[in-house]
Amino acid sequence: MLYPGHTLPTAAAPVLVGVGLALHDQVFALWPALAAFVCSWLVHVGGVFEDVHQLLARHADIEEHPALNAAVARGALRLPVLRAATVGWFVAALLPGVYLLSVVGPGAIVLGAVGIAMAWWYAGGRRPMAQRGLADPVFFAMFGVVAVVGTYYVQAVARHALAPLPWTAFYVGLPVGALVTNVLVIDDLRDAAFDARKGWRTTAVRWGERGSRLEHAALTALAYLATWALAWRFGPWLLLPLLTLPVALAVERAVQGAARRDELVPWTPRSAFLAMAHAALMAIGLALGTTGRA
Repeated sequence: MLYPGHTLPTAAAPVLVGVGLALHDQVFALWPALAAFVCSWLVHVGGVFEDVHQLLARHADIEEHPALNAAVARGALRLPVLRAATVGWFVAALLPGVYLLSVVGPGAIVLGAVGIAMAWWYAGGRRPMAQRGLADPVFFAMFGVVAVVGTYYVQAVARHALAPLPWTAFYVGLPVGALVTNVLVIDDLRDAAFDARKGWRTTAVRWGERGSRLEHAALTALAYLATWALAWRFGPWLLLPLLTLPVALAVERAVQGAARRDELVPWTPRSAFLAMAHAALMAIGLALGTTGRA
């Protein structure tokens, strides 16, 4: 099965934070926010399909996904069809993008182009992002800053209330950016042996399992310390995301203690849902928090 189930919660997480901040600033607009989420999810899925396509096209000898290698070998899955599916996901993202263009203007094109380019570049091109060792910081920036700011932006413009973007939009999503990046860290830790053969310079490849586990712990700490710090700006309702701390600790114990690759497999979707739950509670906290723009 090609559909990556973790894409929906990771796409939703920064959108939820952008919606919460828009509610806080009284610029919430339902349809632009919903369109932003659909675009984000479709682009995210397209990026995962491109990753699989590049794996099967460039590294057919690496059985990272044995079922897919077997499907290609017997002709049940053809690379041109997989490439067409990848393009199809990106083209599908243009449909809600047309609506955003009509209510937001050219800014929607810029946001969409950046999203598609980053999703494609993760595994595509002559020097993919993962090969350059840039995936983790790019994920952090895209999910923690760009997606949150973009969600806020399309709502504020639709409500004719953008004057100018508040600074809070640029840092309120940092906790979720850290937690979404941790989803990638788990995948990289799990697939380190395969990534090394592909020439990817992930943290797990460059610094080993210890380095990857330290990164995961640091990002978890950042997510919850930043959440605590944001409560000083928005009030005690911003402490709501701390309710997810027991789940975060369970994920952390699993990541730090996993002795085999297969032990990490279920923690990718669980980590993705942790990011979404944290974001949902943050959105509630923002909506109920101290009023006034900053």
